Amino acid sequence: MLQRQDVIAEIMQSPRGPEIGAFFDFDGTLISGYSAVTFIREQVRRGNLSVRELMELISAMAAFGIGKLGFSAMMIAASQFLRGIREDSYANFGQELFESHLARQIYPESRALVQAHLRMGHTVAIITSATRYQVEPAARDLGIENVLFTELEVEKGYFTGAVIQPTCFGEGKVTAAESLAVEHGVDLDQSFFYSDSDDDIELLQRVGKPRPLNPNSKLQRIAESNGWPIRRFGSRGSTQAADWVRSLLMPANLVGSFVAGLPIWVLTGSKRDALNFSISVFADTASALIGLNLKIDGEQHLWSRRPAVFIFNHQSNVDLVIVARLLRRDITGVGKREIRDLPIVGRVFEAAGVVLIDRKDTAKAIEAMAPLVDAMRVEGKSVCLSPEGTRSVTDKLAPFKKGAFHLAMQAGVPIVPIVIHNSGDVQPKGDILFHPGTVNVEVLPPVDTSKWSVESIDQHVAEVRGMYLNTLDQ
Repeated sequence: MLQRQDVIAEIMQSPRGPEIGAFFDFDGTLISGYSAVTFIREQVRRGNLSVRELMELISAMAAFGIGKLGFSAMMIAASQFLRGIREDSYANFGQELFESHLARQIYPESRALVQAHLRMGHTVAIITSATRYQVEPAARDLGIENVLFTELEVEKGYFTGAVIQPTCFGEGKVTAAESLAVEHGVDLDQSFFYSDSDDDIELLQRVGKPRPLNPNSKLQRIAESNGWPIRRFGSRGSTQAADWVRSLLMPANLVGSFVAGLPIWVLTGSKRDALNFSISVFADTASALIGLNLKIDGEQHLWSRRPAVFIFNHQSNVDLVIVARLLRRDITGVGKREIRDLPIVGRVFEAAGVVLIDRKDTAKAIEAMAPLVDAMRVEGKSVCLSPEGTRSVTDKLAPFKKGAFHLAMQAGVPIVPIVIHNSGDVQPKGDILFHPGTVNVEVLPPVDTSKWSVESIDQHVAEVRGMYLNTLDQ
């Protein structure tokens, strides 16, 4: 997989300012696959499309695919099934699908491209033939304000079944880009357009910097003949057998690492030494299995003040490996109660002293975490947990819960923030597969809690969360 610095190198050398446009196609470019397929599949699953309607829709899409039906005609055929549906309900449906499916389909490399253009002050836009309901949730997540799309007619809050012309396809994308350029003072001759399809050839030829991403075969031939640089991203989409092997071996590695520590426990009588050994074995073996590399800034803060409450932002299941690899010894943690129900793995977590809490019952969760105070005060162990409480759908930071902060204050230990930048590249939420990659981690200086009080806890939570937002550039 391309590293982020390789992807963004050209952008960082380009001129700054809003006169430079950075335009992105959506399907196949920002995300792997096609959002329309996800929408249709979910509509069928929910019973909102009959078999007859589904076959008519597939027929229209197939006719478009082989050139027997134009894009506008295909969209008109597709929009018939939305006639009489409330627009706001469909917008909510789009947000649901983004969170459950499309968020994990965003290419990390494309996300890096978007972020780089935004940092350079460029005018960033999505220009797509898809509808706003497919695209706007992703645009909000990526921080893209300008979204140009094919618009469906709405009257009195309901879809009419009509499509507003012209559609944002072919020459329609050029028209949309030129209108945006006039509005924002963008020089198209100095602007980028990223696309995966020859359907976008008109806009690719119109801008000064056409950039094919994951191009189909026809666009690849055109790009090669014109000398356009081509990039292919392997982080999403099709999977390799190795991805399945490494993912299936992860639970076995967790159990095996725990078993590896049992002889130490038997021979020395020290459960703590056995667990420390198991944690190190798990961290190193799991990293090797996944192909996980870490780039760590501020590593000295992992050891300067112990015991401590180590907190981390939670994007992926791979965060468990990252935290174990960083902290290595004399640690315990907090996890969700559902882990207890996992065969064998749940028993391993409990044997390791991980406190499994019911996130829906605050009172019981606080009671369950009480022994962790003694673990820090008496045993000198550190505690690691995510103040978000669960994994984020994207890399956007969720609100913080207060449990970690109360623990640190009661035990009289500092809080050490661990900022994980891109673990979703390795395994996004909802994906069962691990992919090789490099994750950037920043460990911030310990935060003293000795003068904290219950009355001021909200302020301290906000301050620490602000450190994360600044470090993550959110």
